[in-house]
Amino acid sequence: MTPFLALDNVSKSFGPIEVLHGISLQLRAGEVHALIGENGAGKSTTMKILAGYQPATSGAIRLEGQAIAFPTMRAAEERGIVMIHQEFNLAEPLTVEQNMFLGRELRRGPFLRRAEMARQTRTQLDRVRCRAETDALVRDLSNSDKQMLEIAKALSREAKLLIMDEPTAVLTPNETEILFEQVRELRAQGAAVLFTSHKLDEVKAIADRVTIMRDGRVVHSGPASEMTEHQMAEAMVGRELSDLYPDRAVQASGAVVLRVRDLDVPGHASGIGLELHKGEILGIAGMVGSGRTEAMEGLCGLRPAKGHVEIDGQAVTIRRPSDALSRGLCYLTEDRKTRGLLLGKSMRENVTLQAIPRTAGVMIDRAAEEAVLDRAIADFDIRAGARSVKAGNLSGGNQQKLLLAKVMQSDPRILIVDEPTRGIDIGTKQQIYRFLRDLAGQGLSVIVVSSEMQELIGLCDRVMVMREGRITGQVTGQDINERAIVRLAMGLAEAETSPRREDAYHD
Repeated sequence: MTPFLALDNVSKSFGPIEVLHGISLQLRAGEVHALIGENGAGKSTTMKILAGYQPATSGAIRLEGQAIAFPTMRAAEERGIVMIHQEFNLAEPLTVEQNMFLGRELRRGPFLRRAEMARQTRTQLDRVRCRAETDALVRDLSNSDKQMLEIAKALSREAKLLIMDEPTAVLTPNETEILFEQVRELRAQGAAVLFTSHKLDEVKAIADRVTIMRDGRVVHSGPASEMTEHQMAEAMVGRELSDLYPDRAVQASGAVVLRVRDLDVPGHASGIGLELHKGEILGIAGMVGSGRTEAMEGLCGLRPAKGHVEIDGQAVTIRRPSDALSRGLCYLTEDRKTRGLLLGKSMRENVTLQAIPRTAGVMIDRAAEEAVLDRAIADFDIRAGARSVKAGNLSGGNQQKLLLAKVMQSDPRILIVDEPTRGIDIGTKQQIYRFLRDLAGQGLSVIVVSSEMQELIGLCDRVMVMREGRITGQVTGQDINERAIVRLAMGLAEAETSPRREDAYHD
């Protein structure tokens, strides 16, 4: 059967650097094809060539067997090829309805058919069970609602080929299943689907075929049913991955470095109490909306909050992030692209802005900056084609390592890391886990906020669980397991496992 769209020995170069080397890929109607690989393997570039966002340097693109070139993404869309980007492709100041019809508004003469556009927008949002209001501004939506809007917008195009670049990275399990329902429906209707994800369980659940890329080359292509998740992971990184998580500390018995009592973050969390020991990795679990991120942002001065906070036994007042930093408390945001990194700046500028503050009228010490960058690249294994590359052009994994290097320039003693491996391939996850465990081994104290259950189980010495803005209990050591965490997160085990109020701050 002739594939709907195919790449035939396609290569892509940016200047003298070739990033894709002879890629061949066939996408068939009525089939879900997964494209997987580490960050930087070339997946996004391959998808952008398929969707008309970038031209190939050499090789051929064939649509239903005929060679074709897409000069623009609009030309590709006119042939039924629609792409959902890893980065949101939305106009933040506009409404949901305006984004849905941007560039293809419905008109009656010179007038917009606003009522009809609102009706159709509501229909498409309901299709993916997104509750966002059609007149809401996109900038006010949650990340998951933005992603569901992107999906609804793409589905409304009636695509013959739907290309999805990490569509589930910010979705809840329930939202992911809603997306998969739509994907299965598209497949049944005869559409082709290209899907990429770092979550290999999702690949196994939805894909008919899988193509694996490494270093800009295809290293495997075949039926997804013939590979286990472990085999996929090893093909992606080219090495054995039996030890994804480093060994835990034998016992987290260091002195208490952080004590929090009755922390309230209005509208998000209340009565939060916790202790963190030197050299410990403490996990914070809970369902989306449980208040995990908001509680930690309140603790670090990123949100209005009140409560009693002690660092090294001394009461401290934290009203702004600079108060936290001055006390050795540092927060690594879950949103590296809009709140963590300066995407338009170089790696050096991102890393050294905190390490070497700029002073008006004083010449920048470039040699000192280069030394700081050298150390960051070596310590965190940041990989880039050139040292001058902008942060926004790095792969997701290297962006996360750059962000970790950046926050470590403030020399924290307490590090809070929110969603440390979101949108990151399994090989880089392994590196991040080892970085965090090494930091704990050096005496730093780490709090990890994560939506990934296995991450918390494999990495943390202790896990505290939140539900509806409150801590419902904790699990430690060998008792850290999925069943215990889920029961606490759903409010099923609060009475039997939550610490008593008078003992809530003591192990």
